[in-house]
Amino acid sequence: MFDASLLKDKVILITGGGTGLGRAMGERFLELGAQLAITSRREEVLAKAASEMDGDVFYKSCDVRDPQQIAEMVSAVEQHYGRIDVLINNAAGNFASPTENLSSRAVDAVLNIVLHGTFYTTLEVGKRWIEQGTGGTMLNIVTSYASTGSAFVVPSAAAKAGVLALTRSLAVEWARHGIRQVAIAPGLFPTDGAWSRLAPTPELSEKLLNRVPLRRVGEKDELANLAAYLISDYAGYINGEVVTIDGGEWLQGAGQFNDLLEVTDEEWINLADITRKGKS
Repeated sequence: MFDASLLKDKVILITGGGTGLGRAMGERFLELGAQLAITSRREEVLAKAASEMDGDVFYKSCDVRDPQQIAEMVSAVEQHYGRIDVLINNAAGNFASPTENLSSRAVDAVLNIVLHGTFYTTLEVGKRWIEQGTGGTMLNIVTSYASTGSAFVVPSAAAKAGVLALTRSLAVEWARHGIRQVAIAPGLFPTDGAWSRLAPTPELSEKLLNRVPLRRVGEKDELANLAAYLISDYAGYINGEVVTIDGGEWLQGAGQFNDLLEVTDEEWINLADITRKGKS
């Protein structure tokens, strides 16, 4: 569908770029001519991903909860490539739980990565673009329940709603600097880490799948192709918009995890045990 030079010579930075959807997007961007920088907390994961990707890939570990680490990472990317043209805010964290069972630490674990991390990275890159007078494009990965909310993933819903507000707000404020804001709201796109925390049993997986009118999950290439278009020059007049890619799920019923009301207290305890074992 796309010309192989669609993203030719664009320098693209992806947070959470070593695994899952971040890596899938990075691999597609490379196929379309981009120069890629990926970052996440675990350097060994980044090194493995970079070695397996086919193209020009720079990596540096960074915890997006720490503004100083972000500044150092962005400087390293600029030193390597000379500039950054596109920022993909993809780093995230999430798990399903009754909200009354959450500790402040659990809430902060999600808010600090998703909301604060996205905001900090956006500020660091945006300030540099404004100072340099170059402009650029920022793509934020939110979720289909960023607008509707969802039970049992309340910290994620609150954080992603904040990122969506950030996208729409800066689309107006920073447009005069040549900075464009767009967002993608994915529905069910299973990845190894996230899916094991959100749907750790076949029964929960089936329940979530039955909410999708197309009766299937999304393919990574489908999201990666959408992302490639949105950051390309062909989408240059799209600003402040969020594109939902969820097989029609949100139209069938708001709140991706609302149906977990049917889970009993005993089942929640068992699910928590499964999730903890999956992390170890």
